Amino acid sequence: MTTLNRRSVLGIGAGAVAVAALGRLPRALALAPPEGPRDRSDSAPSLPVAIDRCASYDRAAVTASLAKLFDQIGDVRPLVQGKTVTLKPNITAGPGGPCLGLPPERTYQTHFNVVLAATDLLHRAGAKRIRIVESVFGHLTLEQFLARSRWDMEALKAAGGDVSFEDTHNLGSFKRYSRLKVPWGGYMFASYDLNPAYGETDVYVSIAKLKNHWDAGVTLSIKNNFGITPNSLYGDDAGRENATGARGNVLHTGTADPPAGVPVELRKNTPRTPGYRVPRVTADMVGIRPIDLAIIEGVETISGGEGPWIPGIKVMQPGLMIAGRNPVCTDAIATAVMGHDPRAKGGVKPFPGDNHLQLAAQVGIGSNNPAKIEVRGLPIEKARVSFTGPARFGPAAAG
Repeated sequence: MTTLNRRSVLGIGAGAVAVAALGRLPRALALAPPEGPRDRSDSAPSLPVAIDRCASYDRAAVTASLAKLFDQIGDVRPLVQGKTVTLKPNITAGPGGPCLGLPPERTYQTHFNVVLAATDLLHRAGAKRIRIVESVFGHLTLEQFLARSRWDMEALKAAGGDVSFEDTHNLGSFKRYSRLKVPWGGYMFASYDLNPAYGETDVYVSIAKLKNHWDAGVTLSIKNNFGITPNSLYGDDAGRENATGARGNVLHTGTADPPAGVPVELRKNTPRTPGYRVPRVTADMVGIRPIDLAIIEGVETISGGEGPWIPGIKVMQPGLMIAGRNPVCTDAIATAVMGHDPRAKGGVKPFPGDNHLQLAAQVGIGSNNPAKIEVRGLPIEKARVSFTGPARFGPAAAG
């Protein structure tokens, strides 16, 4: 779930689990010196990424497209067979109203039929159990929340066999938080406390929307992971289980600390700005909760920002689906498809602040260099659609 402090944007207006997680990343990450990780971007893993045309959200069309992508990136059966698989869509802002005259799932939220197709295909590939997670800003159960968002819950359960739901904005159905350590020591925090659903799973799947982001530049499979931090511990009203505030003060601006007992940030002499902090928290998140399968849907979306609270957004119809096993590689190719440079320096479109893809590459999670990543299916050149970049770059930056 994308977690920009929407109140701030509106004010601006125009203006034992950490060990398991570590095992999924290159072992070299555990050997980073305490003063900070050395740059491993040149030797970061590079796994294939697949791109496919998908002209509509018709269930059969989406399922066929996603099945094709799974075949192109390698058989997913060995990944999920007999396993518990956790899916995190991007349902930012909850069951809100239309955006630019269109429903949320056709503009800024993951479309239900993409989640349904993924559930169906992974269940058919042998997944023993499928858990759907999201951090919602309210007091409904996640199942109630998604039903209010007009998801067909019966179809979802039928497609996935053993399907469960976990709202991760607090403890949910668990009794205590899990503390996950960042393998390389952390960019912003050395460890984070999370709902245990993110650790108690065999396979983790991020299902993102192809979008720009006000602070992060792009919000794809990795930025989708930012929302795994519970509002109860990192929200503006943190310190109680019924907290639902956005994560602005603790994670975006650093003007508040997490509640007592929750790990504090590593250094207080760093910039108190979202352009510095959000990319580093985002990179930390993919360290503590590695993404085993990245799915990015861009059948329909918006350009210029992540939701209707951003000024200057516009409707886009790229007609694309993208998938890969390495989230950095997948996001790098998706960023290139958007007409952006995934290796751009901070302050260069699309990144208003530091480049979280580069930060993730530097600690060796995956390559963000398109020249090193094999693209299967539709080539980047044929898939490319010109996104404007975050609206703060202004109309002159479009193209």
